[in-house]
Amino acid sequence: MEPRISLITLGVTDLDRARRFYEALGWRGQEVEETVFFQAGGLGLVLWGREKLARDSGREAGGAGGFGGIVLAHNVRSRDEVDALLAQAEQAGGRVTKPAAASPHGFYSGAFADPDGHPWEVAHNPGFPLAEDGTLTLPDFDTL
Repeated sequence: MEPRISLITLGVTDLDRARRFYEALGWRGQEVEETVFFQAGGLGLVLWGREKLARDSGREAGGAGGFGGIVLAHNVRSRDEVDALLAQAEQAGGRVTKPAAASPHGFYSGAFADPDGHPWEVAHNPGFPLAEDGTLTLPDFDTL
């Protein structure tokens, strides 16, 4: 298996509400057959009904809002961008779950949950520089 993630699909309880939330963050969605697709750098973020997604993956749908064992991350180029994005997410209807703060490891981050409870970390980490197009290449940790 090649080390690649092509799509991340979030199971949502209200597709229209979820789409409005992500579009309020500046994303552009395209709806096809009750599924909304967003281009997110080199991968796709997909919104699909929670029950449908659970059935499609052979699972039972749990309640929205509980921790599902996954956190999405969005790295930015500065501390100010962390603060601005957390404020934008809250204004769009999300909930800040961890106010931004500096870590002992040299990065600055906070977190928010979208209206369905999917957690997002927003981080500025000088050790993980972003390319001009926003792609992130992990450093070689053996040389640090």
